Amino acid sequence: MALFTLMVLALAKPFVYDASSDQHKKGRDLILAIDASGSMAQSGFDGKDRFKTKYETTLALSKDFIKKRFDDNMGVVVFGTFAYTASPLTYDLESLSYLLEMTNVGLAGESTALGDAIMQSIRTLSYGEAQNKAIILLTDGYHNAGKSSPKEAVKKAKEAGIKIYTIGIGKKSDYDVALLETIAKESGAKSYAASSAKALSNVYEEIDALEPSAIRSENYLNQRLLILYPLILVFMLLLLWILSTKRSKR
Repeated sequence: MALFTLMVLALAKPFVYDASSDQHKKGRDLILAIDASGSMAQSGFDGKDRFKTKYETTLALSKDFIKKRFDDNMGVVVFGTFAYTASPLTYDLESLSYLLEMTNVGLAGESTALGDAIMQSIRTLSYGEAQNKAIILLTDGYHNAGKSSPKEAVKKAKEAGIKIYTIGIGKKSDYDVALLETIAKESGAKSYAASSAKALSNVYEEIDALEPSAIRSENYLNQRLLILYPLILVFMLLLLWILSTKRSKR
């Protein structure tokens, strides 16, 4: 019975392992700052569905972008006349997408406070610990409200090492192209123009490539097989058995 048990144990390939975790590899801390001012209620932005508003299309494409970010720590800031954090930084990207659906045009007022949007995004990012931090600022208007100026906000972002990608939604005449380009350039990022849903989708793809989502952690198993130990015992027991049978015959 002992021999049979040990052989079965050997066939099961017993092993021990040391689990070590590398927590130094992290994704980015990333904020989507989305304009929810009154002008985002305009329709005609999506060629496939002309009745969809700019805001609805932006939310749908933003959720597609979020799904691809894997282990990034993401949050959402919504702004209009003022800015607020709709979702703090989280690795639960499904919940983040759900919270996006809870926002509406006009919820933060009808005007456009770009400076406040950036400042609120910086405050939200301050709770993250990743080395790479970025803001994706989407707007279809001119800065015309809020307590903070875009210049002051960009200065804060530069001091914190935060990149600001800017995306102008709709016709270029509808938003401040020069300001968005300046914000992006000053922070070491890029500025984009999205005149349609398809163009916005392409912009998200480019940003996804420029800011790849790194794996937050990796697990390693240093496996050591223990199969030799039961096999050695099997051979020892077999040897003892053979010797004992020989003695009994004598």
